Amino acid sequence: MDTGTHIVMGIALGGLAMADPVVASHPATATAVIAGTIIGSQIPDIDTVLKLRSNAIYIRHHRGATHSIPAVLLWPILLTAAIGFAFPSADLLHLWMWTFLAVFLHVFVDIFNSYGTQALRPISNRWVALGVINTFDPIIFGLHLVALMFWAFGSNPVWTMTILYLVLVFYYVVRFAVQGAVKHAVRNTIPGTTNIIVAPTIRFFEWRVAADTDRHHYVGRAYGRSINIYDKFEKLALPESNHLFQTALKDKNLSAFVSFSPLYRWEINEYGKIYEVRLIDLRYRSNDYYPFVAVAHLDENYKVVNSYTGWIFSEDKLRKKLDFSHN
Repeated sequence: MDTGTHIVMGIALGGLAMADPVVASHPATATAVIAGTIIGSQIPDIDTVLKLRSNAIYIRHHRGATHSIPAVLLWPILLTAAIGFAFPSADLLHLWMWTFLAVFLHVFVDIFNSYGTQALRPISNRWVALGVINTFDPIIFGLHLVALMFWAFGSNPVWTMTILYLVLVFYYVVRFAVQGAVKHAVRNTIPGTTNIIVAPTIRFFEWRVAADTDRHHYVGRAYGRSINIYDKFEKLALPESNHLFQTALKDKNLSAFVSFSPLYRWEINEYGKIYEVRLIDLRYRSNDYYPFVAVAHLDENYKVVNSYTGWIFSEDKLRKKLDFSHN
């Protein structure tokens, strides 16, 4: 989820913590717990700083180690120690319990996005991405704001947040049902699909669609159960015997892209003495353009001259990145 949603989730969880008699009856503990739930709801995304190093490192590691099983266990301990130092009279056990719940909830809700997390590390490095909730969901964010407003105007925080979470559970169930209906409609529209990715958008009934058959990639949008196919590409096997292509795949930008993207197409282009290998993620079509790419330029000796991976919304900007990027 986005930062704003994680923040309101942390505050709401702090309200629910008032159901704990120890928290409700001890002001220092209550203050410490609210601080713990707010910070705990943010701390796994500390790996966002990796973007300062390079897009390749960010793509490969964001929502990785900081969202793993060991991290979910370690973050609450570190936060409890830090917040407990600031509030020495707070009950550390209950502070840890609610901080742990905040960290766990952050990682848990992230798996419902199409980006997903590596929440099962170190058991498995695979990305867990259920793809039913957009990174920013206005309904989820809005429901939290309404609940927090009721709390601010004097309603009981325990009952308010309990009702909020019950409504959210129902909302998630509905989202799974809608996603299932969209996938069923895709199968009816595109016979012989071998792989279907249905990703949410900010609009409730609108979904991104990317699908494979044995021979083609299909890209489109779903509006309810109506499927509109915008692009159809011939499905080409990866050229495993092509030395140029395999050399490009060893570049850190392209290898990071491959580690993250489950459905993409590839191109090899030649510009004078420069060869270009381009990987194009098919999940994020926007205004007739595919903005999430990985590109490597190689010279005639198959040496990588420059490369880039990330979000680019025009060819001009991509050329500038390739000309001046030293990632």
